[in-house]
Amino acid sequence: MNLRTLLVIAILACLAGWWFSEKREGPRAPAAPGDIALACPLPPRVASGEPPLQTDVPDSLAPFALDAATLTPLAGFSVEARVLSREDYRSGRESDLSPTDLALGWARMTEDVVIDALDISQSSRWYRYRWSDQAPLPPQEIASSSANMHMIPGNDAVARMLAGVRQGERVRIDGWLVEANASDGWRWRSSTRRDDTGGGACEVVYVCGITRL
Repeated sequence: MNLRTLLVIAILACLAGWWFSEKREGPRAPAAPGDIALACPLPPRVASGEPPLQTDVPDSLAPFALDAATLTPLAGFSVEARVLSREDYRSGRESDLSPTDLALGWARMTEDVVIDALDISQSSRWYRYRWSDQAPLPPQEIASSSANMHMIPGNDAVARMLAGVRQGERVRIDGWLVEANASDGWRWRSSTRRDDTGGGACEVVYVCGITRL
């Protein structure tokens, strides 16, 4: 038996071993959905009917490295709220991260009688409200029970859910308040307070989960 014949027999033996191994093991399972979710882990969740829950960032949670910027978590964030308004953006540096802003209300800012008394609008990454005669709630309560939030989807499933959210719906959003930093020095930082107003008062939320209620 010559060397070429021996080589052919060895190759056939290897192929046969591989084939029987595949038959015994069966097809390889795809990556579990939980493996993907680990890239955007959920923070502690707010109890139903409670105001937004803000929690500390675990020491083990690393920044989220995205193509447009690196997101440093500032706090865990969980909210059940009513969508007062939504606005989509396709231009501006921020739209590379956040294609959608949601103006959200909680507590008495979910009530029809309150919302109907307000003229609510969004533009240029701002949320605005006004009333005709008398405010339906003390102005400070309106400010502390509603906010404009810049939504950064944590994965494709969240992006699809965000795209379908409509004004008037009730949603639960879980994720992280973040500061975005790009390699050229550009920076976008979330508020971490519910009682602030004006410039810098919006939340920048890296959304890991969203559910319609």
